[in-house]
Amino acid sequence: MENLSIQETGSTGGLNHVPPAGGPPQLPPQMFTTAAQLLDLTDRQKNRGADRARIIVRMIEKLVLVLRDGKKLIGVLRSWDQFANLVLQDTIERVFVEDVYADISRGIFLVRGENVLLLGEIDLDKDDYIPEPYRKASAEEVHALTIRKTQASRRADKVRRSKLQELGFEAEHNGEILF
Repeated sequence: MENLSIQETGSTGGLNHVPPAGGPPQLPPQMFTTAAQLLDLTDRQKNRGADRARIIVRMIEKLVLVLRDGKKLIGVLRSWDQFANLVLQDTIERVFVEDVYADISRGIFLVRGENVLLLGEIDLDKDDYIPEPYRKASAEEVHALTIRKTQASRRADKVRRSKLQELGFEAEHNGEILF
């Protein structure tokens, strides 16, 4: 896959090609995940060249998915369909809170295509590298931090709403049920 920005053009065209009927400029096709790219990422058996005595090597390509609700999933792509529904195997959910994260095993995961926000291939050479500010923690520790962070956020929102109400602003619906 090529790494392109919106301003660059790929080998098959790009922003410099003439748009139909004077319409807006079109993004190059490389900016989108296509069916052929998904097929290339699907776990399968690849034939690795005649020079190596036609050895069949099992290719495992891990993907990271970011969903609309903010979940980050890492797994091996097993199948997909025309609606971009994905089946991941050996899936883990990576949960980040402040400077810690935890990996929670989820097994086989079916993701509806409309919920996929971002899809990317993981470089297996860098898979075990942990960036500087983060450290791996247990799922229980991360869950406790998540609860504390949510409670602190709710308290801060309550203080903010009361200050705005003192100034004459009406508090908006904040996600709680109002019946």
